[in-house]
Amino acid sequence: MKVIEEEQPVYVMEGPWSPLSVIREIVDEGAQEDPFYVMDLGEVVARYHQWKELMPRVEPFYAVKCNDDKLLLSTLAALGTGFDCASKAEIQLVTSLGVRPERIVFANPAKPASHMRWAAAAGVNAITFDSETELVKTKHYMPQAQLIIRIRCDAASAQCPLGIKFGCDPVTEAPRLLKLAAVLGLSVVGVSFHVGSGAAECGVYARGVRHARELFDAGGAAGHRMRILDVGGGFPGNGGTCIREVSAVINSALETHFPSREVRVIAEPGRYFAAAAYTLATMIHATRELPAKEEEGGANHMMYFMNDGVYGSFNCVLYDHQQVVAEPLEASSERAGPCSLWGPTCDGLDCVLAACSLPPQRAGSWLVFRDMGAYTLPVASAFNGFPTPRVRAVVDKRLWSTLKELWPLTEAHFSFGRVTAPQTPPPSPEPRTPPPSSLNPLDHTMFVECALK
Repeated sequence: MKVIEEEQPVYVMEGPWSPLSVIREIVDEGAQEDPFYVMDLGEVVARYHQWKELMPRVEPFYAVKCNDDKLLLSTLAALGTGFDCASKAEIQLVTSLGVRPERIVFANPAKPASHMRWAAAAGVNAITFDSETELVKTKHYMPQAQLIIRIRCDAASAQCPLGIKFGCDPVTEAPRLLKLAAVLGLSVVGVSFHVGSGAAECGVYARGVRHARELFDAGGAAGHRMRILDVGGGFPGNGGTCIREVSAVINSALETHFPSREVRVIAEPGRYFAAAAYTLATMIHATRELPAKEEEGGANHMMYFMNDGVYGSFNCVLYDHQQVVAEPLEASSERAGPCSLWGPTCDGLDCVLAACSLPPQRAGSWLVFRDMGAYTLPVASAFNGFPTPRVRAVVDKRLWSTLKELWPLTEAHFSFGRVTAPQTPPPSPEPRTPPPSSLNPLDHTMFVECALK
């Protein structure tokens, strides 16, 4: 397994701390001017434990497109997750960390031919499809593939609907595609569906599982050996959310329609693991006061210009339909007033929040945005020359003492003490690189006590 080359060390924290206290420590040092993230690795581990506790039959295959931070991917791999990759580059990234190809699903129903050839050469065999043309391409480029048919099953409400682009009709199209695959001599091994990213309905999973059961029977009748059910993504990830309700729906549906443990059940969570683990800090570098508007109660409207915007982290406002909430880093007793938040570029569309309410801020003040780990970093650009935020990863020392044996990291990757003045311990006599076996699924119970405290 290869060692991760991180620009920033992992900061090992002792005593009481929180992402906000870490941000204050960095800001108080006085040298920070660019936006940055604080990544809490304990949040990732805690969510993995919660998943395994509430849905023990369902194996998480993390959706790489959500956040491709190498440290996040490496941590999830060490915990035992699989990976949902949508392209050659994502497969390359995951396999470069030592993940075996059998722990990857090439879950893009419309794949470029060059990506299919590369995946086949890399040993990635599990792929999804939802059309006749994709079956023909598979016959030509990946005849050995283990195919998973993707059906459409939309939630009544979702942050990002996906059925408008992917998924065949489970009643009118899927049975015909299963027969065609058999005629072509291809092997269909399962059914997948995706209810939509950030789904606001739980019952939709029961509908998807029921459709899958019917297609398992149809696939068997066509000569396929059906053995994989992929319930997709859509799971909540913001702080304070829980998958308890949706897990109860999925577990019940599995017991009803797939009681046999011979069927392997997987899922594709993305924001569930990534969102709450990342907190963004931005600095206000300019202000502008506008005359009062009658609808704002007579108070002047303040425009605050930040060092991050919709071309950077806040692309999630445009593309992920995220509702971001700004919090002043420092508490204020002054009365909140009407304001708007703007990014740093010269584009008039670079508006993060057109209307919100904050206590008076000045140039040099910092704002904090929680739950910023999903669909932000991978899409951010340095448009207009403004840098994308860097990530400061932090972990509690009690949890680090366990994870350090599982990460593909040497002692040089860790810093102890203050985040702004790190103290690196003396190097080990022989820097250790964990063997590939460290990426085998692990007994998650060893992390529970540290991760949940």
